[in-house]
Amino acid sequence: MSGEIYMKCEHLTRNFEGLVAVNDVSIELERGIVHAVIGTNGAGKSTLINLLSGELKPSLGRVELLGQDVSNWAQSRRAQVGLGRSYQRNTIYPNFSVLENCRLSAQAQIQTPWAFWRVAQSDPKTLEIGLEAAQLVGLSDVLDRQAGFLSHGQKRQLEIAMCLSTAPKILLLDEPLAGMGAEETERMLLLLQKLKPHHAILLVEHDMDAVFRIAERITVMVNGSVIATGSANDVRNNSLVRAAYLGEH
Repeated sequence: MSGEIYMKCEHLTRNFEGLVAVNDVSIELERGIVHAVIGTNGAGKSTLINLLSGELKPSLGRVELLGQDVSNWAQSRRAQVGLGRSYQRNTIYPNFSVLENCRLSAQAQIQTPWAFWRVAQSDPKTLEIGLEAAQLVGLSDVLDRQAGFLSHGQKRQLEIAMCLSTAPKILLLDEPLAGMGAEETERMLLLLQKLKPHHAILLVEHDMDAVFRIAERITVMVNGSVIATGSANDVRNNSLVRAAYLGEH
């Protein structure tokens, strides 16, 4: 399966006081494809996501989003044109309900400062968007529950719902399965399958069983550099990957 290229980076490099955290990385993210990035701790995976999202600026290289060079764009500007991301740690509003978390995300995307007379919580458009996102990720039964009281898996689902409330075309997901049990992992994988047709998805994940199940394309990083990119079978059988990542010789 392949589709339109929604995002790509070319020769992306980031230095931190002499340490090369990401070194000459080029990746293309296509609609309808889950592209996983794997590697041991310190391989540069989260730094790569931060560069793609605009949280960090590259030392070298460029980032292209929906055909535009966004290398110098701020994170907020990239989000406005279709980029959504989740973090390793939950970034929900724990004291608000599930629906209000989603509505607030939609409100941030659909800014109407001229409508100063309208009560934000009753805005029908943001409520509709927030409700659709919560329903899509499977949180229909807990819309009024305070987010802080959700299970760990439900909190990760809520994070993705908040992303979806901003109408992204590209999803950058940083370890969405971390800390999940088997049942929660299964629900998340089903959700990613549901989201795939209309999104380009970059997945950073340590759960190799899940990665090999869900990802059509896998990039392997070691010490900031890419050592292999290909299908699950290609990566599984790559001698460099087996030596560097799986510990085989």
